[in-house]
Amino acid sequence: MRIGLVGGGSGGHFYPLMAVAAELKQSPQQPTLYYFGPAPYNLEQLDTYGITYVNCPAGKIRRYFSIQNFFDIFRTFFGFFCAIWKLYVIYPDVIFSKGGYTAVPILLAARVLCIPVVIHESDTTPGRANVMARKFARYIAVAYDDAAQFFPANKTALTGIPLRTELKQTIADPLTVLGIPNDKPLIYVTGGSLGAQRLNEAVLRSLLQLLPHYRIFHQTGPQVSDIQTTAQGLLQGTDLGDSYYVSATIPVETVSALMQAASIVITRAGSTTLFELAYFGTPAIIIPIPEDVSRDQRTNAYTYARGGGGVVIEERNLTPNLLATEINTIMTDPQKLATMAAAAKQFFIPDAAAKLASVVLSIGIEHES
Repeated sequence: MRIGLVGGGSGGHFYPLMAVAAELKQSPQQPTLYYFGPAPYNLEQLDTYGITYVNCPAGKIRRYFSIQNFFDIFRTFFGFFCAIWKLYVIYPDVIFSKGGYTAVPILLAARVLCIPVVIHESDTTPGRANVMARKFARYIAVAYDDAAQFFPANKTALTGIPLRTELKQTIADPLTVLGIPNDKPLIYVTGGSLGAQRLNEAVLRSLLQLLPHYRIFHQTGPQVSDIQTTAQGLLQGTDLGDSYYVSATIPVETVSALMQAASIVITRAGSTTLFELAYFGTPAIIIPIPEDVSRDQRTNAYTYARGGGGVVIEERNLTPNLLATEINTIMTDPQKLATMAAAAKQFFIPDAAAKLASVVLSIGIEHES
C-alpha cells in the first residue's frame, strides 16, 4: 500500500501528519509513505518515519497585497501538472491532507486521477484547500465542532488534532529535566516556530515586573539574538537575569517538559499548540494573530477560551502592563488556576492519530483491492 501525505508549510500542519505517519508505520499493512510538497518543514522527521519526500511546487495566495501573489498563481498552475505526473507514477492508494497552500496542486491532481482523499481541518474556520476538497474528499476530520458546519455532515467527524507520541510522554520531574530551579512558578512563552514580534516585545517590556515573582522560558523564533541583547540591557544592574531563559526553537521533548512544568503558557492560537495545552491541562493566555493576517487564529482562540482553559488578549490591546496584570490575576488565584487546568483537559479529544490512521488505511485497502 502507498499513502501520500501533504499539508501546509508550518509545524501546525506538518507535525500532525507525522503523528498519523507514526500510527501508519505501526499497522500490519506497513504502507510506503510519501510526503508531497515544495519543501518539508522538517526533513529529519521524514527520515525518522521512513517517508519518501517528493518535491511538488505550489504557490501561496496571501490575504494581503504582494507581488508574489501574481507569480504564485503560475507556481500553482505548474505545480498542478507536476502533481499529476508524480501522482501518476507513484499512484498512492489514498492521500491524507492537512490542507494549506502546498496541498492544492496535489488535491486537484488526485481528483483528476481518481485517487481517494482524506482531509483534516485544524481550525474553526476552514482554509481554502479544504473548502475546495470538501466535495470530493472521502472523509473529512475536524478538530473543532464549530468547523463541522462547513462540510457535508454525512462524511465529517470530530477527531481533534493528532499529537506526536514524543510530545505526550509523562515526565516525573520536568523542572529537573529543564535544569530550572523550583523556587518560583514558571511561565512558558511561545510565538510558534517563526516567533511573534508583538508578543516578544510585550514580554521583554514586562520582564522587570514579572521576573521578581516568576521564571520565564521564552521561545522567540529567529529574533533570539536581538531579544537576548535587549533583555541584557533591561536587566542590567539587577539579579533577575538567571530567571529568564531564551531559545529560538525548542525540540519536542523540551516542549513536553515545558508544558508540564509551566504554571501558565502565553501563546499564539495555532490549533496544534492549543490541543497540546489541552492534553497537559496547562492554563493559557492566548494572543491570536490579527484577522487581517490570519483568518483562523482569532476564532480558534475564542473557541478554546469558551471552554475555560484560557483567556484571550487581542494583539491590538496588548501592552506590557496588561500582560503582567493578566498573569498576576491568574497566578494569584489558585482556584482559578485549577479551574482553567481542568477545563483545558476537558477540551482535549484523545486518539486522533489512531482514528485517522485507521480511516486512511481502510480507504487505502478498499482502493488497493
